Amino acid sequence: MNVWIEGARPKTLIASLSPILIGSMIAFKQGVFHPLIFFLTVLFGLSIQIGTNFANDYFDFRKGADTEDRKGPRRLTQSGLVSPETMKKATAMTFGIAALAALYLITQGGWVIGILAALSIVLGYLYTGGPFPLAYLGLGDLFVLIFFGPVAVAGTVYLQTHELSSIAILAGLAPGLISTAILTSNNMRDVKEDRIAGKKTLPVRFGLTFGRLEYALCLVIAGMIPIALVMMTGKHFASLLATLTLVPAAPLIKSALRETKLEPLLPKTGKWMSLYTLAFLIGWFL
Repeated sequence: MNVWIEGARPKTLIASLSPILIGSMIAFKQGVFHPLIFFLTVLFGLSIQIGTNFANDYFDFRKGADTEDRKGPRRLTQSGLVSPETMKKATAMTFGIAALAALYLITQGGWVIGILAALSIVLGYLYTGGPFPLAYLGLGDLFVLIFFGPVAVAGTVYLQTHELSSIAILAGLAPGLISTAILTSNNMRDVKEDRIAGKKTLPVRFGLTFGRLEYALCLVIAGMIPIALVMMTGKHFASLLATLTLVPAAPLIKSALRETKLEPLLPKTGKWMSLYTLAFLIGWFL
């Protein structure tokens, strides 16, 4: 069991939880909250991210992107802890759980939710799988920004309220940008290995300096989103607590721009995302 927990990458699961929590709080402040919908949305979001992580573990091994020179957390397939066939089955099972959760959510949100759920599952698989894997084409950042950001937050609000919210779309940019920063920290760390394997992430395509700037901008812009929300709504001033988390983010940005050892950046960014999310939830509630 500990092996599978390790393979699920628990230090980064806040990427799927954050937009659902933010969207649920926005809906709650509108006077709507359905616990079962919330629970199944969380289950769906976690299953998509874990399923994608399992798929990455399997496909990166098959494509030669994971080697003994890997700097990040060990991969289960590459290290021999799990056979490729077992990892393939675990990926299918995890996406299957997401599909089962989506069935009820579709009854509540209709065809729009059905399309978004199907796209999430398909793109999670295609992130490193299929003939044109997104991560190998440098499109992973766009997928993460959209689906772990505005789509997740606005979709969560829509499930609760049956309304498409421009506030939710704007608020969703923050978790989307921070999740992109988490991905960028991963890609910067693995830039040498990815270049050899032909995995054309943005730092491989445009250089490590591009990745450093992308990371910094993602965090700074995410931290400024609450200001835009206050300007849009004329209220929720306490949500600016989330903007104040840019202060503890400053050392992360400094490390991304200057340090050569980038391994610690990913888990630290995950922790900062947790802090941002907590500050936003408290501020929006107040």
